[in-house]
Amino acid sequence: MKKVVVALSGASGAHLGLKTFKLIPETYEKYLIISQNAKKVLEKENFEKSDIIFENEKIWAPPASGSFGVDAMIVAPCSTNTLAKIAVGIADNLITRAASVVIKERKKLLLAPRELPFSPIALENMHKLSLLNVIIAPPVMAYYSQQKSLEDMENFIIGKWFDLLGIEHSLYKRWE
Repeated sequence: MKKVVVALSGASGAHLGLKTFKLIPETYEKYLIISQNAKKVLEKENFEKSDIIFENEKIWAPPASGSFGVDAMIVAPCSTNTLAKIAVGIADNLITRAASVVIKERKKLLLAPRELPFSPIALENMHKLSLLNVIIAPPVMAYYSQQKSLEDMENFIIGKWFDLLGIEHSLYKRWE
C-alpha cells in the first residue's frame, strides 16, 4: 500500500487540501498535517473541522523520517512562506521537514501555491524546486471538463493533482 501525506499550510483555500485528503482512495495509507495558520484559515473560511493526524509542531512525527516510507506528498495550499522554506532547506516544522525528506528520498512532492499574482521571489523559488523534480501545480482550472459548480472545479483540480502523483480517480471528465 502506498503512503501519501497531505499537508495544509496557512493560505486561503485550506479546505481544498482537506478535500484532497478525504478524496484519496482507501487503497492508500494517508496522513494529514495541518499548520496552526491553516487551522485559522479553515475557521475564518467557515469550513468544517477534521481530525488532525499530525500536528505541524511535532517535528518528530513519522513523516519526518525517510524510513517512514512516504511515496508522495501534497502541500495544498502551499503558502509562499512554506514554499520559501522548502526551497532553501529550512525544516523547522513537520510540513517543511517532511517535504525535505520527500525531496531527499527522491519521492513525489507536489506544491500547490496559492497566491495571485506570484512575486518574482515566489517564482524563483518555484523554478528552483522544479529543477529538483518538485511538481509545482497551483489550483488552476481548465474548461474542457465542463465544470458546472464549484465542487466540479475543485474535483478537476484535485483530479489533476492525483494524475500528477499517479493516484487513480474519476473526479473529472477527461479530454475526448
